[in-house]
Amino acid sequence: MPIRTRGHRLRTALSVIALTSAVLGSTLLQPAQAADGGPPRHDQRLQRQLDGLVAQDDGPPGVIALLTRGDRTQVYTAGVGDIATGRPPRPDDHMRIASVAKAFSGAVALRLVDQGRLSLDDTIADRLPGQPAAWGAVTLRQLLAHTSGLPDYSADPEFVAVLTADPRHVFDPRRLLDFVADEPLRFRPGSLYEYSNSDNIAIALMAEAATGRPYEDLLRELVYRPLGLHRTSLPLGYRLPRPFLHGYAVAPPAAPEDVSEAFGASGAWASGGIVSTPRELGTFIRAYGGPALLSDRTREAQLEFRPGDSSEPPGPGTNAAGLAIFRYTTRCGVLYGHTGNTAGYTQLAATTPDGARSLTFSINTQTSAGNKPALLARLRTVQEEFACALLKDE
Repeated sequence: MPIRTRGHRLRTALSVIALTSAVLGSTLLQPAQAADGGPPRHDQRLQRQLDGLVAQDDGPPGVIALLTRGDRTQVYTAGVGDIATGRPPRPDDHMRIASVAKAFSGAVALRLVDQGRLSLDDTIADRLPGQPAAWGAVTLRQLLAHTSGLPDYSADPEFVAVLTADPRHVFDPRRLLDFVADEPLRFRPGSLYEYSNSDNIAIALMAEAATGRPYEDLLRELVYRPLGLHRTSLPLGYRLPRPFLHGYAVAPPAAPEDVSEAFGASGAWASGGIVSTPRELGTFIRAYGGPALLSDRTREAQLEFRPGDSSEPPGPGTNAAGLAIFRYTTRCGVLYGHTGNTAGYTQLAATTPDGARSLTFSINTQTSAGNKPALLARLRTVQEEFACALLKDE
């Protein structure tokens, strides 16, 4: 879920920016390590790819990539996770996962579908009668697929003005759609694809309406607890749990600015507010993108992909959109996952379809197709190299 920054204040909200990175005077490079502390299994070619990302003028101060195959995890890092101390990024550092949070709201909704408490054909009129009548025909399936036509609250001028005046403003997340309640649908539901933060707010509200329980409780019951996620949370404030991967806004030749806690998460909520770690993000995506979390019938619906529709920012290879999940067809094979970006962070979490292998790839600055396209292109190239390393037979 994208956010802009200027100095210590956000100029506008939830829109993609170009936050550039200065070249670090000296870069800390950490070799790949087995997660159990065993001997390093270091692929120098992959390491050079990461080194190149942090060395370029607009590159991130740091990057961390986790390649997990079964019970073995390789950790690759370059650069720093905290400029002030010079320490490298770490697998258990907390970080904003941005729009990868949409996969979590998808997991909640689809597990409720499995339990019979929601249906993919439930409409906004059925579950959320207080929302505008003009939106009533939109289904849960269309919300999950970003084909709903709901106007995006995060682009609304009033929302932007509130966040510009106070980047740490605490919104009532259950009223975020009020910012666009007077707007019609942007297109006939199901007819087009348009990535919208409003979709996942509506998904969370439908889950609450179906269960009578807060979305945060549903995350704990349906996702965190079954998967053993102890460092994943959905805060409303601006503070991050310690330790955390620091996120930076940089514009060479100026020094990078730490924006890790410059803004609150309540304005993103179910569309982009979750905080997790590289290690736990891998655990989640293996379950959600693999067969472990959902029934075969629900997973079949989840994996009905629309070719050409991409996450934001696009992931490696050719993208296609399913229900709160994306297919990345690389030159070496297929992964399922989700991406995200926000001020200070750009994320990729992906898994093989069998859920046996995963890649998480995190950089601590923001890049997007709308701004810094060259950095994004380089990032996607490096991500594909890591995808190929994940997919190759040992």
